[in-house]
Amino acid sequence: MTPLANVIQDAFSPLITLFEQIMVFIHNNLVGGSWGFAIVGLTVLIRAVLVPLTYRQLKSMQEMQRLAPQINVLKEKYKEDKQRQQQELMKFYQENKINPLASCLPLLMQLPVFISLFYMLRTDLKKHICGNQLVEFFNSHPAEAVKYKVTGHVATVAHLPSKFIESTSCDTVAHGSAKFLFLPDITNKATGAALVVLIVLYVGSQLASTLIATATADPNQRRLMLLLPVVFVVILYRYPAGLLLYWITTNLWTIVQQYLIKRHMGPPVKPEAVPAEESNGKPRRSLLPALSGAVAGGGSAGAPSPPPAASVPPKPPRKKKKRSGRRR
Repeated sequence: MTPLANVIQDAFSPLITLFEQIMVFIHNNLVGGSWGFAIVGLTVLIRAVLVPLTYRQLKSMQEMQRLAPQINVLKEKYKEDKQRQQQELMKFYQENKINPLASCLPLLMQLPVFISLFYMLRTDLKKHICGNQLVEFFNSHPAEAVKYKVTGHVATVAHLPSKFIESTSCDTVAHGSAKFLFLPDITNKATGAALVVLIVLYVGSQLASTLIATATADPNQRRLMLLLPVVFVVILYRYPAGLLLYWITTNLWTIVQQYLIKRHMGPPVKPEAVPAEESNGKPRRSLLPALSGAVAGGGSAGAPSPPPAASVPPKPPRKKKKRSGRRR
């Protein structure tokens, strides 16, 4: 590994140890069989712990949607002064108890698990999945001992060189030991048809979970979240298949969880209408008092009375026409 990778592994060492113990417990006591089920079990456990955080995330996103017109007014009012705009927005968020980063928190909370699982699949889990076969393979190939400068017979997997464990997949030394469903080895990167199926499942589940999770989010934020699958595919396809298995499982969990939470929360609230005096930054004067005063016959306080109507001279009375002819 590179020096940076070693630093990251040392920093995450306590979490790696913790998650390794959890996965070993899940495998030995709950699921058994393939270690892929242990990864699924770890994913479900982590997501269950994050349920309260996810619920607060959805509440915050709904509140952002309800107050979106007022937020847009603030952005428009201070569009020429970005620093003042940020200050006013943060003040508005604090007054309304909104966390604009709430939609990102569940993702950020999963990153330590993801990083820890990455290092576990490189070394620690291999010791549990195919440790004895790794020792036999190393001892039966003298070239490996020369390559890693090891003298004598290796008794246990704990004495194997770390670089040898990292570079050797379980399927190489014990065929089928790390198999899960259509994946030949969860400790090694997928190839061929298995890789294509993994990518399709990952991208499809990621897009579906993002569309559901960000249904009420800011459009710009939603577009950014929808681009994440493309970014992650470029990174993930080169790493152990177990990482994609973890992410697909967490996406499926998200789809079901968001559906149930939204049913519990009810339909999203409608955005609040912005008062007229806030729409352009200046209060609008109302004409109703003046009109009501005019109708009542007097002016309103502080308002000029309407000018009197011009006087019109009365018309002269019409003369009766005399009837012609004799009376009978």
